[in-house]
Order: sequence, then C-alpha cells, then structure tokens
Amino acid sequence: MANVLKKHFKNKKVLITGNTGFKGSWLSFWLQRSGAEVMGISLNEISQPSFFKALNLKKRIKYKQIDIRNLKLIRSTMQKFQPDYIFHLAADAIVKNAYKNPKKAWETNTLGTINILESLKKFKKNVVAVLITSDKVYKNLEINRGYSENDILGGYDPYSASKASADLAIQSYFHSYLKKKKNLKICIARAGNVIGGGDWAEGRIIPDCVKKWSKFRSVKIRNPISTRPWQHVLDVLYGYIILGIKMKKNTSLNGEAFNFGPKRQNKKTVIEVVKEMQKNWKKSKWKITKNKKFNESNLLQLNSFKAKSKLKWHCNLSFEKAISFTVEWYKTFYFNRKNILALTSNQIQSYEKLTLKKFKL
Repeated sequence: MANVLKKHFKNKKVLITGNTGFKGSWLSFWLQRSGAEVMGISLNEISQPSFFKALNLKKRIKYKQIDIRNLKLIRSTMQKFQPDYIFHLAADAIVKNAYKNPKKAWETNTLGTINILESLKKFKKNVVAVLITSDKVYKNLEINRGYSENDILGGYDPYSASKASADLAIQSYFHSYLKKKKNLKICIARAGNVIGGGDWAEGRIIPDCVKKWSKFRSVKIRNPISTRPWQHVLDVLYGYIILGIKMKKNTSLNGEAFNFGPKRQNKKTVIEVVKEMQKNWKKSKWKITKNKKFNESNLLQLNSFKAKSKLKWHCNLSFEKAISFTVEWYKTFYFNRKNILALTSNQIQSYEKLTLKKFKL
C-alpha cells in the first residue's frame, strides 16, 4: 500500500482544510510521508496539546492560517497553490461547542463548505475534491439498521443540522454548477466517532480518559450506555484516500456520497470502550455521572456497503486493535514523548502492511 500511495501522491499537490485538527493532522502526515506536497489551511484553533504540534507538522507541510469563512482568501490560496487533490475537513466539529455558539457552527460548517464550492466553480486545473461531512447528517430515528447514502438528511442540534446543510449544499452545487466541469471530480465522505492517538477534543470519551489517567485521576463517564460505531482514524483516512484515487480514474463516482463506518461488531457502548482501554492502561479509574446538559444521539450506525462494493474498502483494524493503537499512542506521548514521531510512523507502516494485499488500484 505504501508504494501505491507514493505512486499516486508523490510530487502531487494536496490541499487539506482543517489540517490542524485530529483527522486533518493524521492525513497531512500520512500524505506528506507518501511524497505529496501538502498545503494546510485552518484557523489557529489548535487543541492543547495537539497532534499537529506533537509531530511538528508546521515544518513538514506548507501551512496557512486562514478562516474557512473567508471566501476571498480561500479562493486566492486555491488558485495560487493549484492542488491536484483537495480534502475538505475544516469544521466546527464538537456538538457541545455548536450548542454554545450555533452561529459560528453554521458559518463554519455550512458557509465554509460553500466557500470551497464557490472556489471550485472558477477553478480550471484538473482536481479531485473529497468533501467530508459527518455520520450525523442523517435524520436520526434511533433505528438499529445502519443509515445508507440515500436516507433522509436532517438534524435537530446545531452541529448535525449545519453538517446536513453542508452536505445538501455540496449536492446542490454539484448538480447546478460543477457536474459539467470536466476538470473537476467531487464526492462526499461521511464518517463519525473516529478514534486514535492525538485527539484531545473536549467532551470525547477517549481524550477525557487519557487526560485524567495521565495524571492518575478518575474520569467521569457521562453516557455509559450510548452506542457508537468506533473506528480508528487510519481506517477512515484510508477510505478518504482510496476514494480520491479511484474517483480520479472512475468518472461514475463523480458527485456520489460514501459512508465509511466500522463493522457491526465494532459498535460498542461507551463503557465497553473504557473497559477495553483499561486492559492497556493500568491503574485507571472511572465513575458514572449524570450531568447531561444537551441532546445527543444514543445510537448511530452507518451502512458502508456502497464503499465496500464500489471502492473495495472496509475497516482493517478490529475494535481491540484500534483501542490498542490508540492507547499506545497516548502512553508514548505522555510518558516517552521523544519517541512519538517514530511511533506514529510505525503505526502507519503497520497499517500499510496490513492492507497491502487488499489494496488493488
């Protein structure tokens, strides 16, 4: 797989919005490691600590501090850089924060995406754009079956609604303006509840655990029975990457949406995640607290059959392996930080070897 990525991305220009975020940082490092010339665009809203800073990515890629809501700067940066690939991940991604500041969430998630689309309208170079939304774009009916790409979009909380609106904006722009542009191929990627080392977002169970456990404190569990489709960041990014590669070759994928969700056996409750983490992090404690202050979905599951059939994609890491990778990363960061770059490279290399026989492009 490593050779495949170098074949497709070596010396290619890749624009990544939201490059300082959790997924954006991993993607930036992976593609830069594969020989791509990466340009990152994001606000200077970096978590403390952060994956971006831990790996000193500012010196490994080109980076511009630009607000995704600034159409003029987004358009001019895209025109100047002339990317071969675009991965749009910039978002106001925390449900709790969107409740606190819904205006910012709507402007960032919906209007920010529209700014990318407006910029693509005038772009003339051949480019592949993978626009990432969320699993929360679907109208949540708390059903057991996984949501498929043709299910109804919707959302009651500001985050879900703004991401669903961004998704609809992409579809609208594609059919109204971008479908006829022969230089452009565009698609939507939907995923959620991604785990892995380097995520320190507030209100997420794994970051909450490692923050407390690294200081030998007990963590509070808010919704222990909430079920989520847990998957490692490398599995999700693997989906985004092969979608971009295959879309460049296959025009029938243009304008399509794809779900990237884990196997059903990876659908676990919050408390199951915590207990699995404890196997790899000794002297860890937790307690349940009932301080829920905002509405949050209890059940989310994606149907990824389309990605499996058309892209030959699936999650390669088991739930146990994904947790093991994640805990190993955090323990190295907190207790042996000088080795964090080598560990990150080793995890990517291990993942590439795991997918080598399955990666046929």
